Amino acid sequence: MRDVRFPEPVRLCQKSTRERIVASSWEALECLHDQWPEWARGRSYRAACRTCRDSLDGWRAPQQARKAFLKAARRAGLVPDS
Repeated sequence: MRDVRFPEPVRLCQKSTRERIVASSWEALECLHDQWPEWARGRSYRAACRTCRDSLDGWRAPQQARKAFLKAARRAGLVPDS
């Protein structure tokens, strides 16, 4: 299994005013597993986990993994307003 880079990184803002840049499916899975709020582990969270794993296995495109991760991050309120 090899890491799969996103076409464009996702910038997250966490409550402690820290910013995290997630640039690959592997980084996204780490973030989802280790730093995701418990209350935000619903349907979009599970879909992002599954899509990122599929991307690492070569079954999904990195664009799909980024899109699923970004959707979960928006639901969790971790994406800054643009």
